Amino acid sequence: MTDEDAAALLRRMMTAAISAADPAHVLAHHLPPRPEGRCIVVGAGKAAASMARAVERAWPDVDLGGVVVTRYGHAVPTESITVREAAHPVPDAAGMEAAKEILRVVRAAREGDLVLALISGGGSALMPLPVPPLTLEDEQAINRLLLRSGLAIGDMNRIRRRLSMLKGGGLALAAAPARLVTLAISDVPGDDPASIASGPTVPDPTAGEDLSALALRLGQDLPDAAREILLEPSCPSPAFETDYRLIASPLMSLEVAAEVARLAGVTPVVLSDALEGEARDLGTAMAGIAKSVARHGHPAKAPAVLLSGGETTVSIGDTAPGRGGRNMEFALSLSIALGAHPGVHAIAVDTDGIDGTEDAAGALIGPGLLAKAADRGVDAQDCLLRHDSHVVFDATGDLVVTGPTLTNVNDFRAVLIT
Repeated sequence: MTDEDAAALLRRMMTAAISAADPAHVLAHHLPPRPEGRCIVVGAGKAAASMARAVERAWPDVDLGGVVVTRYGHAVPTESITVREAAHPVPDAAGMEAAKEILRVVRAAREGDLVLALISGGGSALMPLPVPPLTLEDEQAINRLLLRSGLAIGDMNRIRRRLSMLKGGGLALAAAPARLVTLAISDVPGDDPASIASGPTVPDPTAGEDLSALALRLGQDLPDAAREILLEPSCPSPAFETDYRLIASPLMSLEVAAEVARLAGVTPVVLSDALEGEARDLGTAMAGIAKSVARHGHPAKAPAVLLSGGETTVSIGDTAPGRGGRNMEFALSLSIALGAHPGVHAIAVDTDGIDGTEDAAGALIGPGLLAKAADRGVDAQDCLLRHDSHVVFDATGDLVVTGPTLTNVNDFRAVLIT
């Protein structure tokens, strides 16, 4: 298999994985029976607008209304459901206004109405409504602190739920007594509903937990009002019934990508849909597995592809952040660990089309990447140390640019051994 053939196959697997999470393809199969009365649609996340459009197309004769909020640049035209745009990953005033609008809409729901909640990754930042006395500025500071903390996404969401009026079941409680149905696209390891957009429509399973250790880990930069809330004992979340339907997930997308590999005569190995930890550490570990396939035929004989999802982290610490997201950092670390090992190619992308804050989804690597970077005067090892992976892939022409995909099942990684 040539380098060009390997890259083309990796791109086909990526495209199939993203398509498997496209609301236009999957949402209609998960809708409840058509309501006889009003259907109030609300939602938040990177896929919220495309999900809203899919609802309108599936139910053209239903009395629809409501509002959803998505990331800037991720809106699509809708007819009866209002789409708002806001900032991600650090919330802004537009997101807070959208959150207030969503709260007003669901509080107006009556018995006999159907409230349809469209939830996807990114909803935590896009629907900020902090508990008093926290302000938007406090929530912005908290989000910046969390992003550079290195905390696992589960721990981040424990904090976000505790500090929000809508997360951790707040949206569901506001919608009563109307019937509530949630359609969700998972972007979190394990598909925990309480972690997808911090669980606005499900009870908070950690509401009564002591979060003081997490507060201490965040240090002195944590706003005083947030620290006081996190250090105080909290009451358990009120119990309520929930109709929660997962319409797309990382594992579903990995399985579709695996089928593309089989059709190409390549053995797929789905390692996990829930890998976490430091992106650079995972890159080093994945290089070891790829070498094992090449040298020993374990855990599969070549040609094979190692597929994985989940959400890694990049701990910036006190250093000035460079350019690049966790998928680019994984890919660069993988390339450095492999060296010029022949016959190993890989792709790593964020399935929403935006890796970190860049305009690329991620990157491709092959055996010649480090040499290409050196030829262009770029020190790959130094870039990795400075969290500046975008510089490498921009110089070599190996960025993967998809634009906003209007969905999000988090990281997609494929390591092809030929």
